[in-house]
Amino acid sequence: MKQFPDSPAPASSSETRVWPPISIVIPVLNEERHLREAVRQVLSQRYAGPIEVVLAIGPSRDRTQEVADEIAADDPRVVVVPNPTGRTPNALNAAIAASSNEIVARVDGHAMLPDDYLQIAVETLEETGADNVGGVMAAEGVTPFEQAVARAMTSKIGVGGARFHTGGTAGPADTVYLGVFRRSALERVGGYDEHFQRAQDWEMNHRIRESGGLVWFQPRMRVSYRPRPDLGALARQYFHYGRWRRVVARTHEGTINLRYLAPPLAVLAILAGLLVSPFFWPGLLIPGGYVAAILAGSAVTGSGLPAPALARLPLVYMTMHMSWGWGFLTSPRRLGKPERAGG
Repeated sequence: MKQFPDSPAPASSSETRVWPPISIVIPVLNEERHLREAVRQVLSQRYAGPIEVVLAIGPSRDRTQEVADEIAADDPRVVVVPNPTGRTPNALNAAIAASSNEIVARVDGHAMLPDDYLQIAVETLEETGADNVGGVMAAEGVTPFEQAVARAMTSKIGVGGARFHTGGTAGPADTVYLGVFRRSALERVGGYDEHFQRAQDWEMNHRIRESGGLVWFQPRMRVSYRPRPDLGALARQYFHYGRWRRVVARTHEGTINLRYLAPPLAVLAILAGLLVSPFFWPGLLIPGGYVAAILAGSAVTGSGLPAPALARLPLVYMTMHMSWGWGFLTSPRRLGKPERAGG
């Protein structure tokens, strides 16, 4: 079991032990409305060790920069650094570089952490020797559409078997939501790869595992997440997920399995069925069978949803599948990571 350099072995009581300091890094863009509450929530964690918060501020269209500066002026635990690109991996790397502690926790501006999140993370790091621990992305909706998306995002029909979506037992994982890292692991792999506009978490966790590190799923680290508010935003989200997951697959051979291939295969099969149907009517059985399967799956997985949310669930499933699959199929090779000079 690995121990942190400045942290003694756990004592019998969490009140008497010394908890290691943690740096929380947050990428921020256009968050004037939510930034104060996001920082307040982090600083009010039920954690007995020192905490610092590093905000990496992108070129926002609102008063995000001014709000961040005011927060930092009021609380010496908060540091503000610039992120001129506005891109998430660049923001995370800038915040990590400006942080000072041996444990680094990634938090997003709209993530709602339980108050024992950091304590559970440190305990899990020490108990498992992992380089990164994370938990469940617990989607929670308010409107009927958001409720439907939240149910789809926690269902195997919607997102496959990834435990950080659907839950499960603690143990080694390919990737986790957000993440609480050992700085040594981040330094070993060179931080986030700034080429990846999406899927940067999965890609870096892959490199951590390839370097011999352990990524650990801890279901007790359950973070509330607010889904996209409308169909267009959901379609764009999953289109880009699929597009950039293809880039990861090109960069790291052998990282694609049937779970990732299911949406693009479904898109191809439906398109083929529609194309041949004017000449061979049984071709309609393919898209018809898909729709029937989605309706049946929605009836099973939508149990307990209010009627307006349940009515939207089939459309949500189809949007997630088709957008992800189309993004994967149309991902241009120009998005691929350039090879270094000399190969």
